[in-house]
Amino acid sequence: MKWVRRGAVALACLLLLLAGLVGGGFWWLRTGVPAESGTIALDGLSAPVRVYRDAHGIPTIFAQTDGDAYFALGYLHAQDRLWQMELQRRIGAGRLSEVVGPATLKLDRLMRTLGLYRLAEADVASLSPETQAAFGRYAAGVNAWIDGHDGALPPQFYLLRTRPAPWRPADTLVWSKLMALQLSGNYVDEIQRTRMIERLGPERTATLFPDLGALTPTTLAALDQAVPMLAGLAAALPPPLGPRTASNEWVVGPGRTGTGAPILANDPHLGLSAPILWYLARIETPTLSVAGATVAGVPLTILGQNRHIAWGFTTTGADVQDLFLETVDPKDPARYLTPNGSAAFDIRTETIAVSGGDPVTMTIRSTRHGPVLSDLDPDMDKLAGSGKVAALAFTALAPGDTSAQALYGLNRAGNWQDFLATMRFWRAPIQNVVYADDGGNIGFLTPGAIPVRRSGKGELPGDGASGAQDWTGTIPFEDLPQALNPPAGFVANANNTVVGPDYPHYIGSGYDEPYRARRIVEMLGADGPVTVDRSRAMQADTLTLEAQDLLPLMTGIEPVNGRMAAALARLRGWDMHMDRSKPEPLLYMEWLRRFAHAVFDLPLGPLAQDYFGLHPTVLKTILTRDPSWCGDAAASPPPADCQALLQRTLGEALDALTKRHGADIAAWRWGDEHVAPLADQVLSRVPVVGGLISLATPTDGGPYTLNRGATTIDDPVTPYAHTHGAGYRAVYDLADRARSRFMIATGQSGNPLSPHWGDLVADWRDGRSLTLSGNEADLAAAGESLTTLQPPP
Repeated sequence: MKWVRRGAVALACLLLLLAGLVGGGFWWLRTGVPAESGTIALDGLSAPVRVYRDAHGIPTIFAQTDGDAYFALGYLHAQDRLWQMELQRRIGAGRLSEVVGPATLKLDRLMRTLGLYRLAEADVASLSPETQAAFGRYAAGVNAWIDGHDGALPPQFYLLRTRPAPWRPADTLVWSKLMALQLSGNYVDEIQRTRMIERLGPERTATLFPDLGALTPTTLAALDQAVPMLAGLAAALPPPLGPRTASNEWVVGPGRTGTGAPILANDPHLGLSAPILWYLARIETPTLSVAGATVAGVPLTILGQNRHIAWGFTTTGADVQDLFLETVDPKDPARYLTPNGSAAFDIRTETIAVSGGDPVTMTIRSTRHGPVLSDLDPDMDKLAGSGKVAALAFTALAPGDTSAQALYGLNRAGNWQDFLATMRFWRAPIQNVVYADDGGNIGFLTPGAIPVRRSGKGELPGDGASGAQDWTGTIPFEDLPQALNPPAGFVANANNTVVGPDYPHYIGSGYDEPYRARRIVEMLGADGPVTVDRSRAMQADTLTLEAQDLLPLMTGIEPVNGRMAAALARLRGWDMHMDRSKPEPLLYMEWLRRFAHAVFDLPLGPLAQDYFGLHPTVLKTILTRDPSWCGDAAASPPPADCQALLQRTLGEALDALTKRHGADIAAWRWGDEHVAPLADQVLSRVPVVGGLISLATPTDGGPYTLNRGATTIDDPVTPYAHTHGAGYRAVYDLADRARSRFMIATGQSGNPLSPHWGDLVADWRDGRSLTLSGNEADLAAAGESLTTLQPPP
């Protein structure tokens, strides 16, 4: 007993010691959460800057000069989102493996091969002096926080044993290149199409890519030898940075709003994480007044309103990437063939530092078209028996990108002429921009560098030696899709096609399915004026229009038992709203997912994983016109019977859902599985810590609703996790900027110890919003905290 008592005392002492260490560590990490009031002396300011923060930590910056405002924004971004900024620039520079280890080598190899950061460094000189000055002042503000902060860094820095280097303007510019890469994936589509044609033939492949167009046997014959190399390239590529499409926007003219001024709504859809990409901020100076969504690492307002205009973005789906199969000169492997003879590869060498491993040195070759992607795998040349390499042409890799200058001017534009003048500088990513101004005008523009091809549409890899599919330039700015005050009185886009068949240039075929666009037009066409509240309700809408096409085709089957009959009756009576409190969305999605697997997996074989998705337009075609895809894998030969396949997959869906949620269908809930994880890319992977900081929440919506709830549909474990959607929502009232509404998905802070880590999650989930308005007296009277940044005495 004596030793038991002594052991108990020792254990108690040890627990107290550990508690002290944990408590001390927690206290230390808390010093990384900024105070939201007080006075801070900072070198680099020309005059005091007053920063008011509301109850959610959203700042309004009052400065006497634009430069001081950008300095202050850089300081605030560093306070709240420094790790997010660090992660973005490391991804763009191909330097993740320095802190993560070999797991990120594929991504680093791709970034070094593309040379995004090298381009960003060179592009700084292409910007106007005013834009360069803004970037320099912003970087100075970021570095003022890094150098002057004597508390803890965000905890991710300690976990990965690194410290932030000084911020540079190139660190800002590389973000737009990452976005251009994320929102363009045409070369991956080309690889996928080529491999599918080799497996299925052109006619059957065209069913899977409805916009593919005619594929001539001559073209395919030229690609046959390259298929093994393209398969190897597909394996060497890292996972995509994120989904490419999905955003909503509409702008309504004064004749349909009832206020005498336009209303503009926008909710861009990107990957959902914690913190979210967007950071709300408002800036007020004598020459600049702007409010909306900024991005940590960037001084400019990406989406928002200024004193006179408002704007919104959606992704176009333009084809701005082409793979070219270059022929290595058989007489000299250091050269490749062109229409004008042999040319030397441009060659450079880069070394990637790897945490916990040896450095990796890679030789990067480029041709007249762009970097050689098939060098991503050192053994790729063994697969290229035909003496070919694959080079990437990509508009975002052209030197002299001035897109940041366009955004600088957009923040200050006062009318349509200013808007057009500044958007001439936009290069990438290609976006659909809606516009409104306080003069009552509305408009639309698709700016950027969209290639013009000598022949073809770039749907398959081209022959680099012949030059037949070379780019001859880009679509002239005057010919880009644009409209001012269209007769309909509104403009809407949800990643659907932006031009009709008579448009003289090819933009691309990467459009999203038209269901969200149809729903926007349908709701805008309802009786009564379009208001801010009505637009907010549209952004929260959960009606899934693709179910109107698919469910009548799916539920027409004969049930094989009572349980199936009850499920079919429930689906036939469903209002097709993807609400988290309902069982029908879960039943519908589980059935549709299993049916899609049954349709695609057998014919596509090893290619099914890359193609897999719900593809409602393709499934509708199969169910109505091409039942040959509905073969039963268990039969020999497989009969083409979609009804039998629907019966089988509905039974499997009911079995699976019963196992997960019990036998009572009425008790199932879409929100039980449609959960937005809102995970931190580092901390959420740490045992225990991930659970403590979790912001996961059940959500409404689905892949094709305006309230976008896109999921990891190809994940066998969590197929309905809500990982992609509207991280930012805004509705701009051009009659009164103070009535404009804003929301982001998580909170302003990227530090889990901050009260603003996730304090907006419930508001975002439930469709609420807030304003960014008020003068200094208003904000002080509302009790907002005040921090004064000022030059040292």
